[in-house]
Amino acid sequence: MARKQKNDKKVKVAFLGGLEEIGKNICVIECDDDIIVVDCGLGFPDDDMFGIDLVIPDFTYLEKNVDRIRGVFLTHGHEDHIGGIPYLLRTMNLPIFGTRLTLGIIENKLMEHRLDFEPELHCVQAGDTVKAGCFSVEFIRVNHSIADACCLAIRTPVGTILHTGDFKLDLTPIEGDIMDISRLGQLGKEGVQLLLCESTNAERSGYTPSEKIVGNSLDGIFLKNRDKRIVIATFSSNVHRVQQIINASVAYGRKVAVTGRSMINIVRAAQDLNYMHIPAGTLIDVSELKRYNPEKVTIITTGSQGEPMSGLYRMAFAEHDKVELGVHDLVVFSASAIPGNEKLVDKLINEFTKRGVSVFRDSTVEVHVSGHACQEEIKLMLALTKPKYFMPIHGENRHLAANREIAKTMGVPADNIFVGEIGKVLEVGTKEAKWNGTIPAGKVLIDGYGIGDVGNIVLRDRRHLAEDGIIVVVCTMSSDGAGLLSGPDIVSRGFVYVRESEELMEDLRQIAAEAVDECIDRGYSEWNQIKNLVKDDLSRFIYQRTKRRPMILPIIMEV
Repeated sequence: MARKQKNDKKVKVAFLGGLEEIGKNICVIECDDDIIVVDCGLGFPDDDMFGIDLVIPDFTYLEKNVDRIRGVFLTHGHEDHIGGIPYLLRTMNLPIFGTRLTLGIIENKLMEHRLDFEPELHCVQAGDTVKAGCFSVEFIRVNHSIADACCLAIRTPVGTILHTGDFKLDLTPIEGDIMDISRLGQLGKEGVQLLLCESTNAERSGYTPSEKIVGNSLDGIFLKNRDKRIVIATFSSNVHRVQQIINASVAYGRKVAVTGRSMINIVRAAQDLNYMHIPAGTLIDVSELKRYNPEKVTIITTGSQGEPMSGLYRMAFAEHDKVELGVHDLVVFSASAIPGNEKLVDKLINEFTKRGVSVFRDSTVEVHVSGHACQEEIKLMLALTKPKYFMPIHGENRHLAANREIAKTMGVPADNIFVGEIGKVLEVGTKEAKWNGTIPAGKVLIDGYGIGDVGNIVLRDRRHLAEDGIIVVVCTMSSDGAGLLSGPDIVSRGFVYVRESEELMEDLRQIAAEAVDECIDRGYSEWNQIKNLVKDDLSRFIYQRTKRRPMILPIIMEV
């Protein structure tokens, strides 16, 4: 069989997450016997995922092809891009490539997961190129809300694929240089076959403001609130934001206490790697707060999204063992609510206002700017790189669709724009690109220490219990099947309050007893037959009486 010529090769691009959703970003690129993975993030549970802590991608396809994977390449250190790494490494030991801060955050995370091998972490910097099988991956500096963010120029047998990661154009960054526009323009002149471009802010016109705007707002807040203790909630991974809060605190003679596990870990990692500069004596432990006048203290905390059990949540509901807030405190939400978290944030704000705590948020004061490109920056990326094919990534359907329209306005033919979904494979050649099949993809749910042991059936039961409650029917029968020895007893949880529904409970007990008697008369000896008849009769009666469908769980004991 003749060997394929270079121009006959095909590169396959698929996403195991990050399309039609926010978070859980992970991309798989393969050609012949080589696979590389870009990012490996996690997502947060939807409202109907009762009891679920985190959501990670389904790694089935990667597990089946582990021998072909040449490396995992990380664009930056946010949870939605690296949070799945510890779970990926539990099943396969892969080389991980990332910048210093990104790997520093991962090392902190891996300390908690305690792998039974030493992970293979390779530190790179913007400008470096890594060879990975038939691919080579170049890290290119971009601006984002975390230091050391990069986009990736991936050279393949069919041309260059550019993965933007998360980016924005910040002409006055807090630290470091601006996005490497000249290198992106050079790649555009050389030719970009496919641009994978983030879509988070594709619906927003204009440019994303500079992070320095927040610094000016913080200065005003500290100036006008010298008599208050200031509590600021932000994303722990927004190192530049935390640095600006510390700078303002130092300028106004305040000590700084950091609370929240992820915040403490990232501040420590950023300090160790010199991405954060804190004057000696500025940081104090949260347990030392009582030693200082409240107006001389700033508290930086997690919980900007209203997450239950976060530092800010516990402060709001007076459950924090070290911090109690009142009329002399100011809480600043230095983050916008992620879609779906608005109610959680509003809940916290209502609790604070009940206590007389002052609250500032982004809608009233400029205390947050996005780290993601708006429409004009996406146009700039398209103008610089001049891609032949375009695929919007990182966003829900509306974000992807908005990004598609931006590409059209920049002259990309509609037939060359591919709006995908997780698991769908885009096959790219030198002369054409087209959809070609699917690979396994989906969500794996994490509940406590359990990974993937909660699936759709368990979630359905949890949803059922949450919406309608449960009725347990307990009865004891003789082993010879002669009849009931005791019961049936009815136990209700989450259905009705038993003490106020004694008549209904008695009716249910009677219906269950008649169902068991009917089974005995018919000569049923299988417990499952008896349980099913009891469930059917009770379900029918309860729905006729209450229009509800509680879960019914018959328990038969044999004596």
